[in-house]
Amino acid sequence: MTLRNPESVEPDAEFANNAFHDQSFPKQEQNYEKISEYLELNAGYLPSMTIFDEVYAKYKDIDRK
Repeated sequence: MTLRNPESVEPDAEFANNAFHDQSFPKQEQNYEKISEYLELNAGYLPSMTIFDEVYAKYKDIDRK
């Protein structure tokens, strides 16, 4: 959610914006597999799982600092 930016057209910001508005998105979940499964089954707004993979990697890097 920290990557949200309504003014941006970058894929990571668009994903974050859409996930924020997705009432069912598991916002508190930290398990990669559970989030990935949710997105594969429910997120028509995500054009590629690669975007999620990249955003999740950024999240884990921030989380480690």
